Amino acid sequence: MFSNNLTSTFDRMLTLSRLMDEGSRSDSWQGAQGAQDAPARSQLWLPPVDIYETETTFVVEADLPGVHRENVDIQFDRNTLTITGVRGATLPAGEKSALRVYSAERLSGGFSRSVRLPEHVDADKIEAVCTDGVLTVTVPKSVGALPRKIAVGGRDAQKSIRS
Repeated sequence: MFSNNLTSTFDRMLTLSRLMDEGSRSDSWQGAQGAQDAPARSQLWLPPVDIYETETTFVVEADLPGVHRENVDIQFDRNTLTITGVRGATLPAGEKSALRVYSAERLSGGFSRSVRLPEHVDADKIEAVCTDGVLTVTVPKSVGALPRKIAVGGRDAQKSIRS
């Protein structure tokens, strides 16, 4: 039940985040015509993320192709994990007259993704690894949040406790 509620909450947060991004992009979009004459504009892109829960951890995976590790910053504050960074220009910086661009679909610029996690996490043990353009942030659950088995004792158990 908890997992379904968490998944639903994450889905709504990601949908809202994407809608806000699409709205900001549509205002500044310069069609193919005049793209060469358009001044450089700052771009905001939202890397796609997967968020899931295992028995002992929460995991956030973000696709960051072309982003160098030193350009990524991960913060955890008040149960919110925030991944920010910058992807450099995807086209070579040359003289404008020497470069003829036929298609430029890969966005560059800054990005920021925030994910609110439940209170029961061990913030001191958060780990992040970037492999093949995929950033994986593992957030361990605190000991109090982990499921545990409680033994049920009988009359014999009570006698040994009293002795």
